[in-house]
Amino acid sequence: MSDGTKDAAGKDELTALQAALAAEHAAVYGYGVVGGRIGTARQAQARTAYDAHRARRDALAREVGDLGAEPVAASAAYALPFAVPDSAAAVRLAAELEDRVAGVYSDLVRASDGARRGAAAAALREAAVRAVRWRGESVAFPGLAERAGETAATASPRSTPTPTPSATATA
Repeated sequence: MSDGTKDAAGKDELTALQAALAAEHAAVYGYGVVGGRIGTARQAQARTAYDAHRARRDALAREVGDLGAEPVAASAAYALPFAVPDSAAAVRLAAELEDRVAGVYSDLVRASDGARRGAAAAALREAAVRAVRWRGESVAFPGLAERAGETAATASPRSTPTPTPSATATA
């Protein structure tokens, strides 16, 4: 591999890492909303997912920093994909968060190799399993939006998980 190819691969990997970090920031925020609306029976499940996303977020921030880059910061608030007035909507939001995170980890798997690729694949698998637990059913290709019937454009690290900051979203 030429130095130019290595540099491009390293830049792609850093971009995918930053996108995964942004997705984890959004998931932590989203689970704050889920936790406030979810029914008592599923509060432990929401807390476990929240803790998992916080741990992944912190690990990704360290990885980005170790590569000499400034980790992307969390937004103060994020626009939710739909209103979350009750427990049923909170369950749908949790599944949506996991789908979005899985998509970004799919991008990181494609952009990396070695131990980082293995960690990204593990994070993709964990998000897919959590989505199934929330939704009660699975998809054929978790993390691959173009295989799940969405357009390939929504699978890019820039558009899939990066939520829109919004002062109107509430936690």
